[in-house]
Amino acid sequence: MSESNGVAGWKSRRRRANVEGGRMHRHVIKVTPEEEARLVQIAEKHRVTVARLLVESALSEGGETPSERRDQFMELSNLARLVGTVANNINQVARHANSTSEIPADAAASITHAKSVIYRVDRLLAAMAGR
Repeated sequence: MSESNGVAGWKSRRRRANVEGGRMHRHVIKVTPEEEARLVQIAEKHRVTVARLLVESALSEGGETPSERRDQFMELSNLARLVGTVANNINQVARHANSTSEIPADAAASITHAKSVIYRVDRLLAAMAGR
């Protein structure tokens, strides 16, 4: 089950990609029912298996797992798309106002939406800087 070069691979893969020669070492751990519930909860949150969660968490430097980076990348991609949409809307409002000397009725909603996207970007950047 090797991962393809397609976009869907990095977005939705729960298991780690196969490696040439396979993985030769296996580790067995025992956890309490409470620990198991917490591990399953965290793994589901990051859309990975418990085994992948444990390996990524243990081997990550700086406390950030590849799954967390993927989630941040996806959030930034969504925000970049939203910023483009907002910029286009504001440009249309400005073009209309310049050509007709009237402010369109939806100008306030466009500006409010632009502000909400800017605040969302600020919150994400603050969260990323807080590490």
